[in-house]
Order: sequence, then C-alpha cells, then structure tokens
Amino acid sequence: MSLLIVDQATKRFGGVTAVNEVTFAVTKGETVGLLGPNGSGKTTLINLISGALPVSGGEVRLNGQLLTGKRPDQIARAGVARTFQLVRILPSLTLTENVMVPAVFGAKSHWGPAAEQVAKDALDKVGLAHRADVQAADLTYIDQKRLELARALAAEPELLLLDEWLAGLNPTELGQGIALIRSLTDLGISILMVEHIMEAIRALCPRSLVMNSGRLIADGPTGEVLSDPHVVAAYLGEVDEDA
Repeated sequence: MSLLIVDQATKRFGGVTAVNEVTFAVTKGETVGLLGPNGSGKTTLINLISGALPVSGGEVRLNGQLLTGKRPDQIARAGVARTFQLVRILPSLTLTENVMVPAVFGAKSHWGPAAEQVAKDALDKVGLAHRADVQAADLTYIDQKRLELARALAAEPELLLLDEWLAGLNPTELGQGIALIRSLTDLGISILMVEHIMEAIRALCPRSLVMNSGRLIADGPTGEVLSDPHVVAAYLGEVDEDA
C-alpha cells in the first residue's frame, strides 16, 4: 500500500526546471534511496515533499491526503519529518529541549511532561539518552547528526526524509550511522534518503530512484539501478565506445 505518492511533481525557478514531472510512490515501511549527481534535483524534490518549496506543477499525497499547497508545519502534522544537508540544531538548548520542539509541533502535538517523554524516547533511539541534559553546542559532529535525527523522530513521522544524513562521517561513524538507520525500519517508518555513499545505499535500500537534470531516469532494485547504463552515464558521463 502506497504511503507517499508523487505525481508529475515539477519545480521551476524562472526558466530553469529543477524537478521535471517526477512520478513515484513509496510504500509503508519501505526504505528507498534517492540518487543522482550533484545538481540533479534531489534536494529540491525533498523540499517539495516537505513543503519547504511550493510545487510548480503536479501533486504530492501522503496516505491519500493532498500535501500540495500546504505549509511545512501542516505537512509535519500530516506525518512527514526531515533532516538537512547542514545540521540544524539549537546550540544554546539542552538535547532534551531541542527534541521537545518537534514533539510539540509534530504529528501528535504533545505538551509538557508528555513532550519531554517523547523527547527522551527519541534520544534513546539514537543513543543519546545519557547526554539528555548536555548543551547541544558541546556535541561532536556525529552526535549533532544523531540529535538532528532524534528531532525528526520526535515528530513521530510516517515518512522520514534524510538528506545526506551520513555525509561527513568517518568509516567508524559511517558504520554506526548505517546501523542506526537500519534500526528505524523496525519502527515501521518509511524512509526516502538522498545519499552519495553507495556502501550505505546498498546496505539500507532494496530499491533506489535516480535523478538526472531534474528527471527521474531509473526506479528499481538497487543492484539493477546501479548497473543501468543510463545511471552510469549520468554519474560518469557518456562513455566513448571507440576509445
């Protein structure tokens, strides 16, 4: 059963079409990779789904509910949460206070002690429960990433959008990050993840989508998609068969 349906989604910036009639669906509990070279439109597509940018054409639905035209806070209430390429935390607040914010403004709108409990549960899921009272500014980079993920989880989403969440991690941290994302599938959350690290895509995503120049050029099992000549050409450029 489809949770997310993106139908002919289009985004234009003046004369530039950044996302060009993209159509796909994500089923409940599915983890899907969103791939493509830099500038292919991946983050713009995530912004359309989350409401950070309005669509120029087409529509987005979650559980049959039309998200197109809604504000980001309304889309969050509907069950969509996201992370960003650049970590966005509130450095002057504690970890618990950081995570309470989306617990209040997320899908179920908890308040007071209930919001604090949701925040603590989210911190526990990402391995930061023991640092709940630490100021966010004191965290290492990997723990800032964990905190941002906890903030997304505290919104109690049905659909989680990860925009290069694994970027910038060293090999040890990468292994920890992959394990953490894999653990989220046990919660029944659907995940659409933009990622350039193929090790992570192969480990986490049975299915992948590939964009190039704003268009969706491949959608299928990850192994098949990554060996598709059109995908290889998009990443490496056209191969000269006479060479």
